[in-house]
Amino acid sequence: MSKPAATSERAPSVVLVHGLWFPGCLLTVLGRQLRRQGFKIYIFSYPSVRSDLIDNAARLSRFLETLDADTVHLVGHSLGGILIRALFQNHPRQKPGRVVTLGTPHGGSRVAAHLSQHVIWRRVMGKGTAQLLAAVPQQWAAPPCDVGAICGTRSLGIGRFLVRHLPRPNDGLLTVKESAYPAALEHLALPVSHTGMLFSRTVARQVGAFLKHGHFAP
Repeated sequence: MSKPAATSERAPSVVLVHGLWFPGCLLTVLGRQLRRQGFKIYIFSYPSVRSDLIDNAARLSRFLETLDADTVHLVGHSLGGILIRALFQNHPRQKPGRVVTLGTPHGGSRVAAHLSQHVIWRRVMGKGTAQLLAAVPQQWAAPPCDVGAICGTRSLGIGRFLVRHLPRPNDGLLTVKESAYPAALEHLALPVSHTGMLFSRTVARQVGAFLKHGHFAP
């Protein structure tokens, strides 16, 4: 009896998208941990200050078109999660995959709103943050895929010093309420800070679980 032909299945790809001011290299540790879970990792970098969300969404769409993959998952940290939503709003025809946002200001940002009162900070935060504060993303349709949202509860970061009495729980920059996304299938709060979540093994494990199964691990 002949043996059945072996089938080869390509590893699903994951594109990591950084946030405001963050260089792509800060996603290296998260990428390494996801690679150990069987994913092929790409890091997308973009001009988070100079260009707005629409222009950067076009850049991301062109980047995704270059990937030779059947499944492409997207993971966005902070403003990167908003950029992923801009991608689906303006370029909805994407390959199958899931989305996880990490500390993303879906509900705005009290810290950014406070800083935007000063002209220098408005320039430093850039056009994408200005669109966020103008509630532009709230007008967008939900991505046509499974979305999971992870937020942090360790209040360690610059936000707690810039805004007095930043409501708890928060990750040092965003409150849990600001990180919540109504269209997400699941929300998960973990004891990590806004930047620290990029280096957390627990966060990486939960990201991998959602990308594989559509839900976070117990």
